[in-house]
This record gives sequence, C-alpha cells and structure tokens, in this order.
Amino acid sequence: MSANTFIRFTQYFLLLALLFPALSCERDEAELQPATYPTDPEVFIDGFSAGLNYAAFGGSVPTAFDVDNEVTYNNSLASMKFEVPDVNDSRGAYAGGAFFTEVGRDLSGYNVLTFWAKATQAANIDVVGFGNDLGASTYQVSITGLAVNTNWKKYYIPLPDPAKLTNERGMFYYSEGPENERGYTFWIDEVKFEKLGTVAHPQHAILFGQDVVETSFVGVSRTISGVSSSFNLPDGSNQTVGISPSYFEFTSSNPSIATVSANGLVSVVGGPGTAVITATIGGNQAAGSLTIESIGNFQRAPVPTRDPSKVISIFSDAYTNVPVNYYNGYWQPWQTTVSNDFSVQGDNVLKYEIFNFVGIEFSSPTVNATGMTHFHMNAFFPDPIAPGRELRVIIVNFGPDGAFGGGDDTRHSTTFTAPTLVSQQWLSINIPFANMPNLGSRSNLAQIILEGGDGSVLYVDNVYFYNNQ
Repeated sequence: MSANTFIRFTQYFLLLALLFPALSCERDEAELQPATYPTDPEVFIDGFSAGLNYAAFGGSVPTAFDVDNEVTYNNSLASMKFEVPDVNDSRGAYAGGAFFTEVGRDLSGYNVLTFWAKATQAANIDVVGFGNDLGASTYQVSITGLAVNTNWKKYYIPLPDPAKLTNERGMFYYSEGPENERGYTFWIDEVKFEKLGTVAHPQHAILFGQDVVETSFVGVSRTISGVSSSFNLPDGSNQTVGISPSYFEFTSSNPSIATVSANGLVSVVGGPGTAVITATIGGNQAAGSLTIESIGNFQRAPVPTRDPSKVISIFSDAYTNVPVNYYNGYWQPWQTTVSNDFSVQGDNVLKYEIFNFVGIEFSSPTVNATGMTHFHMNAFFPDPIAPGRELRVIIVNFGPDGAFGGGDDTRHSTTFTAPTLVSQQWLSINIPFANMPNLGSRSNLAQIILEGGDGSVLYVDNVYFYNNQ
C-alpha cells in the first residue's frame, strides 16, 4: 500500500469514527442495558480477592493489619491478622481500617456476610461491618461489641436489603481499641457473602422503634436516628445491626408539611399542620414513626443588640461564646431531659425535651463575671403552661478553688411562675446579680441549671452575662 493510499484510508476511517456517534445517538434508549458489576462473593479466602484494597483509618496503627500464614481457620493458607495496640502507643490509638474495591460488586444475590474469628483473649471488638468505602459509604452495616474468644467461631452480618447493593465497594471494615488499656491480637478468616435460607425474620426500626411526636417550625430539619435491623441467625439467636438510613424507603403522610429525603433528612416546609414520617425496608414496615406538628413559621428570639465588649456569652449566635463543656450534662439518675437542638436559617437553638432539669457547664475555664451586672436568657415554651408550672434559674459559682465541690461552691436560685411564664412566645429573662445574695463572689461561675420542667419541651437561646452600666 502506498503512503497516499494509507493516508486516504486513515482519513476515511476517521470520518466513519466521527459519523458513528452521531448515528448511534438515534438508537432507542429503551434498548440500552444498565451496567452490570461482578458478583464475586469472596472478600478474603486464603488471601485478597480480586481488586480488594486495604486502607488504615486516620489515627490508627498503620501496620495493625497483616496476612498470617500460621494462625488460620481449618488449616487454610492464610488469615487476616489484627494487632490492637496498648494505650498510649506512639504508633496510633487503635486498630482500624477498611477493605474496599475500586470497581463495585453486585451483592444483590446474597443476604449475609460471614466470617470466622478468634483472639488471643476474650474481648469485644468495637465495630465490624461492611459498606465503608472511604467515600459516601451509603449502605453501611455494622455490629458493635462483637464478642470473640480463643476459639474459632462463625459470625454473621445480615444484609438489610440486598436489592440496594448492586454496586457496592465497601467489603469489610473494623475498628478496635485496647481492652483494659492493653492490646491483643485477633484473626478473621473465610470472609465472604453468602445466600443462606437460615437468616430470616427481619425486623427493622427507626427512632429505636418509638413513635415520637415533635413540635417544630418551618425551616427546621432533623435526621432520622436510632435506625437498626434485627435478624434470626442459623444458631437461633437474634442479631441486631446498625445500618445507614439509606436502606429505608421513607414516606411522609403530608409532604406539604414535612418532606423526607432518601437518607432520612426530615425538613419542615409548611404549617400549621401535621405530618407522619414512616419507613420500610424491602416492603417490610419498620417499627417507629416521627409525627411532626408544625406550628408554622419560626418565631426567632429577639436578636441581642448589646455591646459585645460588655457581654460574656455562653450560647448565642450574636456573640462569640466562651468555651463550654456541655449544654446538657445529663446528670443521672434523676434527669430525664434530652437534647434535640436545631437550627433555622442559621439561628441555632437549644431544645430540651422531656424537661425536668438540665445543667449547662463552662468550667474549663470558669467565667469571671465580676465586671457584669446581669444574667440573660431567652426561653420559649411551645406547649401550654400547666397550672403551678415553675422555671428555676440557678447560677453556680465554683468558689476560690475553681473546682466543683470542696465546700466553697455557692449558688443562687431565681424562680419564675405565671403570669411570667407563657407559651408560644419568647420570654426575655434578666436577673441582676444584685438580686442573687446567695451567690456571693462571681469570679468562678461555672454552671447554669434550669429546673422545674414537667416533662414537656423548652427552647433556650441567647444565654449570656452582661454589664448594663
């Protein structure tokens, strides 16, 4: 073939190549088939399966994982060996990492991940599971506190809804810290996905299986929590696994009031009105529900206008807050108050549910408020005020030693009742230090305690000390 003929042939070939995509665009899209992925069920059988990679988690011992050819299950050729460090090990605080593939696998034909494990001692592995791909980890499943001992035992991690796992990259992951401050070694072998008829009777739950009712406002969002699945295993026991919300199909009874995304994010979009959020997995109804009672548009607390140089802020978006240990210490055994804080268009609000009392602590360091004249906070009761309802605000000083206890702590309590306490509007509470004779010195203020709840709900915002002079 001459050079000119070769050039003409090449030009002709390129012309066809350019025309082909244009012609192919006319193909009926209905004829196109979805991409398929390998169905390889093996993760680690005598070694890494095809395409399997390993990466250690940040802060873990990078060399905690190794392949062992001596300690194996049933005389296999190799096992996965994990060395947990002692406390204060300079290499890392724990052993942890993920086994993942670059190309996803179709696991929809299986219903359980199985493996064998043993250890040098009896221990509880913090977390083992699959679905962690070091990325979005959309369909993660885990068991916490996996009990192992010196004998080989088979373990099962059920797949909540295999139909969703058509392109999964996260094959296995683990995380374990020292037991009683000492390290130890455990082995895992024969890791693979299986289809077993003896993994049955799935039971799913959102919100820990409870029917929760919440008063809310337009613009408030919250994620469905407390999600899990439970299955009956071949040995007759029931295994509960923690799962990603993405396994659920969420439904809102009234999308004009509240919508819910595929990953369980509930957004209040209208009101007043009510919407009930429920969920299913693979057509099976999950226990638990969330009833949103939307009041409508959110009524923000009054925006503070005081000079920041005359304010020591504990909680407010208007000022820079001092370091706070916690906004809810959950002081057992008597406290029932739980927190479900929220944000509306950038306005952060403390929300106390099942409120009987709650402690806010800022002791590291304590606050010197000797230059301040008042305490301020805004409070909102979304529910009706019951007869005889009280709200006590207690300011606590840790005394000269700046520490809790020691016999030098002082405090003062101020009680508010009706008609000061009203519902459905923000209250501005201002208490002069001059009216707190029991407090004494205020050079080491460390706690604000709110008491007098009846199990209902309290919103709190703009908590600070200020100088009114």
